[in-house]
Amino acid sequence: MRPSVIATDFVASIKTWSRSKGTLFWTLAFPIMLILIFGAIFSGIGETEYTLHIQDLDGSEMSRSFIESLNGTGAIKTKIVTSSENITSYIDENSIDRLVVIPKGYEETINKSFIDQNTSVNLSFYLDPGEQTSNQVVISVVSSVIQSFNMKLTGGRNIIGIEQISTIPEEFTFFDFFLPGMIGFTIMQTCVYGSIERNTKFRKDGILRKLLTTPITRTEWILSKMLFMLFLSFISTSLIIAVGIIVYGISVHITPLMIIIIIAASFLFSGLGMLIGRFVKDEETADTAGGAITFPMMFLAGTFFQLEMMPEFLQAFARVLPLYYVNEGLRNAMTYMNQSEAILNTIAVIIFASVFFIAGVLLTKWKED
Repeated sequence: MRPSVIATDFVASIKTWSRSKGTLFWTLAFPIMLILIFGAIFSGIGETEYTLHIQDLDGSEMSRSFIESLNGTGAIKTKIVTSSENITSYIDENSIDRLVVIPKGYEETINKSFIDQNTSVNLSFYLDPGEQTSNQVVISVVSSVIQSFNMKLTGGRNIIGIEQISTIPEEFTFFDFFLPGMIGFTIMQTCVYGSIERNTKFRKDGILRKLLTTPITRTEWILSKMLFMLFLSFISTSLIIAVGIIVYGISVHITPLMIIIIIAASFLFSGLGMLIGRFVKDEETADTAGGAITFPMMFLAGTFFQLEMMPEFLQAFARVLPLYYVNEGLRNAMTYMNQSEAILNTIAVIIFASVFFIAGVLLTKWKED
């Protein structure tokens, strides 16, 4: 072993790294971006307010006191539902995740319970089982408030109870939420990095320049590569679904909207990769830039957990990210079977795909600038 050789090569590597402004920038910027993003996400945990819709059918002093107590916890922000339509229809039409119904006769039943100890009243808690993390927090807070009321009224005897009602007929687990997010994330990674390689490595090796001397047109070449990216997207999607069904027993529905979203997402992220490869031409720098864009998007777009775990400003930012609509569209199309939401998300994905793919195609050049 020759230390001088090792030292010389080490110094040469540092010089090569420092001479590439793009590589230097993204190497330093990437960890800073991560700590800022994750710090913003997790600094809000424990301080997040969860929205809970309330339908107060009793309108009594006791029901208002219960609602005030929920607001006083600091963890729940209530929204009063004044609509008189069927509550399940209202929940479905307005895409509500959690709603508590205080029944008519709530106060009267509590007063009767002082005479008849067998008398009790249940609040109906309608919830979306797919929102497991946030539901656990809200249920815990509501149960604590109910227990506090029972302690004040009777010293501990359960007068007020809670009945959980799923807003979706089928029960779901975390993996039902997680699997569509993994499909969206995998498509993004496959297509972005595939396009980056096509536009940077091929340019560096002179392949793009040589293509000018062949009969194939730029449009034909791009579409052929896009079909390959789409092929890889369907392969990875099929593998993820197969593992989810075999290992975790997940229920998956193969629907036309799901297929459309996968196709649109493939075009969307291929276009994004083409844009990155167009403006960041060095191969190593382009890969780092791609990671700096896709890695934070993976966490901010609700791939692994619900947006409500993040501060409100990050939730608003997540809703402008294309991966968010891919993830939500896949969940509604293949798991929750919420067709109205799936259609809206599909439209959003198609719009993003049109913008990014068309821009990527128009800006991709074979000639060197």
